[in-house]
Amino acid sequence: MRGNLDAQPHPWNTGFAWPDHDGPLWALRAADRDRFDRDGFVVLPDLVPTDLRRDLEAELDRCESEVARRLRPAERDREAGRDRRAGPDGGESGARRVTISEAGAITFSEHLVVRSPLLKEFAAHPILVALAHDLVGPSVRLYWDQAVYKKPEKPRRFPWHQDNGYTFVEPQHYLTCWIAINDATVDNGCPWVVPGIHRHGTLAHRFVDPLGYECFADHPDKLAVPVRAGGAVVFSSLTPHLTGPNTSGTVRKAYILQYAPNGAHALLGDPAVGEPTGRARCDAPDRQFPVLTDNRAVPPPVP
Repeated sequence: MRGNLDAQPHPWNTGFAWPDHDGPLWALRAADRDRFDRDGFVVLPDLVPTDLRRDLEAELDRCESEVARRLRPAERDREAGRDRRAGPDGGESGARRVTISEAGAITFSEHLVVRSPLLKEFAAHPILVALAHDLVGPSVRLYWDQAVYKKPEKPRRFPWHQDNGYTFVEPQHYLTCWIAINDATVDNGCPWVVPGIHRHGTLAHRFVDPLGYECFADHPDKLAVPVRAGGAVVFSSLTPHLTGPNTSGTVRKAYILQYAPNGAHALLGDPAVGEPTGRARCDAPDRQFPVLTDNRAVPPPVP
């Protein structure tokens, strides 16, 4: 991995081989599929129609405002020297900090499909299901969804990481669709990627407080990937990426949906200590529902 003498494989990443994709395509051109296999990402402009994007933005704004409101007490505690950390369920627990969300810097609004019928329906949109078919396989579940709003008051970059560096999932490759709700530019914090490294599997990560997990500090082959509102950067869970600081004066908004093959497991335990201590199926029915089964689209579950 040129330029990454400090990058090492994740301790649980043994015997990994990248699976090149073949077979019939529902959404992608063959050239896009081949670029994805080679570079670990592909840019798809105009993925979401304008009217639908506006509806998504209104719903995401509503959900994000709830998160931002909860962060304000955490910010006051932090300024007073009291840490507000996440509880076991990811929420606030006593006088603790809210994970890596920070008022004025960046907010993460997670599992929105549980709270929003519109977003649940969008997670099974035919274009997203078709992308999952082309780049994951014939049977696919939603793995994760979150809105990420990068605020301009405290501009900072998010660290270089792979999505599989946060929770080690097997199979190691799942799919991330990073959808720009407004224009994502270099000035407001668009994604950057390093092509090709995904083919090595998951790298070791370390936590950089308060930013998150990092697999390396920088890389000479990094590429900025700006994308217009309604477009998407589609990349592997193994593609190292970051988002730059927002110096634009306005909020940069993205909605991220991730899709994993049916039967995927999250490995449990501390990789710094030893082997995994267990495995958890990625099939929570309310938020990890199937979108594709044996090449047949599956409607989202009705609450």
